[in-house]
Amino acid sequence: MTEITTARPGSSLTSAFDIPRPPGLTWYVQSRMPVGYEVSLTRGLLNPANPVLARSVGADGRGTVRTLVVVDRAVDELYGPGLRGYFDAWRVDAVWKVMPGDEETKNLDQVVEVTRAMTDMGILRRTERVVVVGGGVLMDVVGMAASLYRRGAPYVRVPTTLVGQVDAGVGVKTGVNHGTHKNRLGTYFAPEVTLIDPEFLRTVEPRHIANGLAEIIKMALIKDGALFELLEENVTRITNHALADCGAAMSEVVSRAIAGMLDELEPNLWESVLERSVDYGHTFSPSLELRADPPLLHGEAVAVDMAVCLALAVGRRYLSEGDAHRALALIAGCGLPLTHPVFTPELLEVGLADAVKHRDGLQRLPLTDGIGSCVFVNDITADELARALEFVRAYADGARADGPGR
Repeated sequence: MTEITTARPGSSLTSAFDIPRPPGLTWYVQSRMPVGYEVSLTRGLLNPANPVLARSVGADGRGTVRTLVVVDRAVDELYGPGLRGYFDAWRVDAVWKVMPGDEETKNLDQVVEVTRAMTDMGILRRTERVVVVGGGVLMDVVGMAASLYRRGAPYVRVPTTLVGQVDAGVGVKTGVNHGTHKNRLGTYFAPEVTLIDPEFLRTVEPRHIANGLAEIIKMALIKDGALFELLEENVTRITNHALADCGAAMSEVVSRAIAGMLDELEPNLWESVLERSVDYGHTFSPSLELRADPPLLHGEAVAVDMAVCLALAVGRRYLSEGDAHRALALIAGCGLPLTHPVFTPELLEVGLADAVKHRDGLQRLPLTDGIGSCVFVNDITADELARALEFVRAYADGARADGPGR
């Protein structure tokens, strides 16, 4: 063993301080950082009588506090006056940054734009927050910027779309697209709080409601059979106004989806375990989402992916053909696509190969093991993918021929 000695004061360093011969010295450092954040459903978030949003940025109405508010451009047109009035009422000195929130702008340039706004404001590193108000795209961009700025600045999410409220806004992942790859660059960075107000959904157009419903259907298929039945019973009544009114059925739909998602995420926030049931519908969809022309919304691509996975489950005898037809009918009944011309057997193989890289060398493909539970497989073949596409197309063709009564 190499001897390590300490030089006497005033003496020169001796050869005892040379790098030791093999095996040398090793230092092992271990540390843990607790993570805690809140997801809160609240009504009337922009009513000055509701203190929830104000408290999330440290305001008490007596002294002035500062915050940076990054808001989706479309949301600002609808809710900008209400947001500004709310913060004024609570003596919040808000610096405003209005940005686009569409998929085409989900890139590193937008992340840097947010950090530039933080620098221009001179935001304090620990005591002043960034508030992001918008959909999943903008929350991902701002969350990534917050994670990078001085290696971490606190932020608050206010999701205004259904997909933001039940999916993108409740986890800890941030990210942007890069090249032809969906969410290729990103971080894990929890907000201090996510504040969900169903009233924002009143101004969400039907296509974007369907976009969020895809993520709710996902949770029903892999975790919550009761949620699936609730969706079946109410599919014709799920509208933006019904969700905003938040009656008993709609409240249960949203709360079960959020609770199920958090139950899956909490024990595996950093994805140390790569078999994740919430990856259902997210194996092939990244390849489709960025290649479709005209573009598909995230939930639309997920819906097509789920349809293929339902067919794969039938082929493996995990799911009956009758239950697969029920699930496909629910997806279509929510206004989501079942097929897409870009989804060829060749593209499915490409998507699966990329998923294998993302999942560390194994397919880890989640499939429904009966409605409401999940199983993982690692040996899906090209022939199975081709047969799955045929199954879905045959169902979709038959549904079109039979009309709405199918």
